[in-house]
Amino acid sequence: MDSIVTPPPRPQHPQPLSFVALCERVGISVKTDTDATTTGVSINASQVVVGDVFVALAGSVHHGALFAPDAIDHGAVAVITDPQGATMLGNIDVPVGVHEHPRDVLGLISREVYRTGESAPQVLAVTGTNGKTSVTYFLENICRALGQKTALSNSTERRVAGEVFRTKLTTPESNELHAMLALAQENGVDTLCLEASAQAIERSRLNGLQVAVAGFTNLSHDHFEDYGDMDNYLATKAQLFDPQYSVRAVICVDTEWGTRLAREVRIPITTVSASDGPSVADADWVYSVLETDGEYTEFEVSRGGQTVRSRISAVGSHMVQNAAVAIVMVIASGQGVADVAGAISPEKGGLDVVIPGRLEKVSGSAPVAVYVDAGRSADAYEKTLTTLASLAGGKLIAVCGTSGNRDPSKRPVMGGMAASIADHVIITDDDPRWEDPSDIRDGLLAGARAAESGATIDEIPDPIEAISHAVSIARPGDVIVWSGPGSQNYREIRGERHPFSARQEAVLALRKHGMDSKG
Repeated sequence: MDSIVTPPPRPQHPQPLSFVALCERVGISVKTDTDATTTGVSINASQVVVGDVFVALAGSVHHGALFAPDAIDHGAVAVITDPQGATMLGNIDVPVGVHEHPRDVLGLISREVYRTGESAPQVLAVTGTNGKTSVTYFLENICRALGQKTALSNSTERRVAGEVFRTKLTTPESNELHAMLALAQENGVDTLCLEASAQAIERSRLNGLQVAVAGFTNLSHDHFEDYGDMDNYLATKAQLFDPQYSVRAVICVDTEWGTRLAREVRIPITTVSASDGPSVADADWVYSVLETDGEYTEFEVSRGGQTVRSRISAVGSHMVQNAAVAIVMVIASGQGVADVAGAISPEKGGLDVVIPGRLEKVSGSAPVAVYVDAGRSADAYEKTLTTLASLAGGKLIAVCGTSGNRDPSKRPVMGGMAASIADHVIITDDDPRWEDPSDIRDGLLAGARAAESGATIDEIPDPIEAISHAVSIARPGDVIVWSGPGSQNYREIRGERHPFSARQEAVLALRKHGMDSKG
């Protein structure tokens, strides 16, 4: 059984590196001569272990240099910071390196210290608005079916050699990412499957990394609080496909943004399209849904006379799209088409993985089907609700919430989408963070009510009461989907994380109303 580890992953047998040599390689000036050696990198003073170099970065509230004494107490042998940080440090008992923009070289520092530029596992990285997490799980499943040892890093978990590490960021800071690669290397891992967020790309977390194949799923209205519009959002994602980061690209061209990206990248690309997609005529690989029964979906991905046929434990053409992108990424990494096809054929069980919180059915054989999903965008709502509406023998009931401190302009669009497809929409709280939950609900409600679709619309702030109400009004053959929390195991309210599992609460609601599969 996998064990869960709280500290970030690190190699168990690091090799010491001269601090002066490190600074020379990365272009960092050293204030004094020293014979200090380092075996690790940290930007968090509380996570420093003996032998680390502490990189003190300027933060939005405090400068990391303020925490240098704590880092040294924990065993830091040197500090790297910017000129402002160096002034703040004054005279300290460890050598100091100075760089104008230390965050920009944090990945290079980490690559040198952890030696991940030498013989690290290949990296398959995927970006896009929706589907990234699913693609990483599919990638890992395919690679394992081919006999490879894998490591995984996505918004749900990081996993190396049977150990699962808790994660807060979708993509780790570069020092943690290189440390994870080094640990994977120690354990004979062949491939790291990595989810790359726009924030990680923008904030240089992938610096020093060499991606064998970069994948792109789609782009839709999201994260405008950071990027303002779709053009800036795409430009940020497109950086992953620059030669400094990636060798090859696999791009889904089902959206105009994928088509545009495919025209602009400067590395070799392979394109993927749905069989009924707008760019199918120009795509290298085409995927088609063959059969679905509400539990599994069988599909194929083909190019010329080459075909990979498989199945997934999920429903929806968007989940097939994610699987197709993963399959083509593995082929683009150098695996033979016949080998991939043989490893994941329906007869072999297909892609035998349940994606946590991604259109995940939690109701078993109960007479009412209940799904939880992590979708927090109008595009995700459309794909999920359209899929489930086609499966519902009765009504489709949508329980909807979204996160706070995010672009509010998408909320009315999300609410409108839910009301235009579902028969009954229940607006509830999700993950408000520092925002007033009523403001978040108001945005969703405004869109839902403006749709004038005939859907019943309720507002139930408490998410436990919301899912309970959904189950109480459901009848056999109805389908309930709870969009937003997915597999997240907490709710963040005013800076505090409160334990919460939508999957567990949905099961408890079914049991409460005598609807669970054991009832």
